[in-house]
Amino acid sequence: MSLDNLSQNKVFGGWHKQYTHKSSSLNCQMRFAVYLPSSASASNKVPALYWLSGLTCSDENFMQKAGAFRVAEELGIALIAPDTSPRGDDVADDDNYDLGKGAGFYLNATQSPWDKHYRMYDYIVEELPALIEAHFPVSGQKSISGHSMGGHGALTIGLKNADTYCSISAFSPISHPMVCPWGQKAFQAYLGNSKEDWRQYDACELLRQGQASLPMLVDQGDADNFLAEQLHPEALKAAAALHDSALELRMQPGYDHSYYFIASFIEDHLRFHARYLLAEQG
Repeated sequence: MSLDNLSQNKVFGGWHKQYTHKSSSLNCQMRFAVYLPSSASASNKVPALYWLSGLTCSDENFMQKAGAFRVAEELGIALIAPDTSPRGDDVADDDNYDLGKGAGFYLNATQSPWDKHYRMYDYIVEELPALIEAHFPVSGQKSISGHSMGGHGALTIGLKNADTYCSISAFSPISHPMVCPWGQKAFQAYLGNSKEDWRQYDACELLRQGQASLPMLVDQGDADNFLAEQLHPEALKAAAALHDSALELRMQPGYDHSYYFIASFIEDHLRFHARYLLAEQG
């Protein structure tokens, strides 16, 4: 599969590069960004952290705002940032920001018209890692992280694929989408009326089912204006406790939902993942 390089910038000794490619999972042209530390080479393939962004975002938000490159270079970890949904003129959309383009929710849609393109779960779990590992000096060792809608994606994808990832982290995740407006709207549109289908994309439900768990770090700001209505970290904590799942939930005083929050704690998350990625690599 061919890649088209859109841009590249040297940063902290490594390289940030942006590409487009034709996605078979999503039936459209997709864009992603990768940061390769200077230690990455054909003879030294490095582990990767996949970052899933939130509503209205693209591959650019994390790469431009999180301030993750310095520590990723130090640790020798690649960063992979996909887009948040399929894109293109023929891709179904909605007038509201929380459905359609920019709001893929990292699931496989089953309802028309969304099912033609909205298969972000398959894209993140299968297609994109295969593409990355085929074209870049990146090993099969990987962890997953994300913010808000992307935190939901990181938790659910990591929990459902515990044999594939080494660790999970999230900032301000939509922890219990079945009971919040964002999640209910998306699930109804993409998945229909079956609550059984909804449960397969809800981190709290997966933890309650005793889904095999990985080490999880979640940071949540207590001044987040979406906290009470949309995010429900207390439900995630309670669900993890049922089967002693390895969750560290940190409530951070005064922090909101923005990338200022993410930039404040991204180093902690990278070092958290490095403990598992580099141990597995060794």
